[in-house]
Amino acid sequence: MILEKDFEFDAAHFLPNVPITHKCRRLHGHRYHITVAIKGEVDTLHGWVMDFGDVKKAVKPLIQKLDHNFLNAIPGLENPTAEVIAKYIFNALKKDLPNLYSITVRETPTSRCVYYG
Repeated sequence: MILEKDFEFDAAHFLPNVPITHKCRRLHGHRYHITVAIKGEVDTLHGWVMDFGDVKKAVKPLIQKLDHNFLNAIPGLENPTAEVIAKYIFNALKKDLPNLYSITVRETPTSRCVYYG
């Protein structure tokens, strides 16, 4: 079974490796929507894969680090594409969420990336 919990943060970035004429080369921002997916069996005692509160507790410090920040200035996010952000978040959370299955990053309602570690 897969359990999912959604989070949001607002941040600014630009893509330094695209042509100077590309719109994403300019500084801009997004309200990022993140989905954290946990895969596992349902615990017969509690009836859940994982407590949603425990997922929130693990993810909240990272969201606070990213929220209202300039992503390019964070080590590991110098080229903050949706793909790079998804992998960064996955790697940052996998220690505290050992059953982490995937991270979905949505930059817009129609543009998203899913990273499976």
